[in-house]
Amino acid sequence: MIDHLGIEFIEASKGFIIARMPVDHRTIQPLKRLHGGASMALAETVGSAGSMLLVDPKHFAVLGVEISGSHVGTTTEPYVLAEAKIVHQGKSSHVWEIRIVDQSGTLISVCRLTNRIIPIKPLAPKGE
Repeated sequence: MIDHLGIEFIEASKGFIIARMPVDHRTIQPLKRLHGGASMALAETVGSAGSMLLVDPKHFAVLGVEISGSHVGTTTEPYVLAEAKIVHQGKSSHVWEIRIVDQSGTLISVCRLTNRIIPIKPLAPKGE
């Protein structure tokens, strides 16, 4: 999905991440404006990537379990930016707030993502 939509990560640290996505033939709806589904895919991508930075991927998997978004604007500008901030970091769940703006800074969408943090169980040896 990341490659298909042209998502690029700009900045990443523990609890904060920014990514950019083009507004082009891959991400627009028939009226040539940013598609709400593309915005949701961007939001889930940055929130999930953010959670991966907070766990040891050898021992934990990150699964998005709920996402919601309010599309308060739209754009025809060349790209949008998604800024994700963690609002809850528990042992078994993370909640992220993601704001999507166009390159002029106009708010496009406000999203909330809940990720489940699941321990990865070691594989049993063959024959057992």
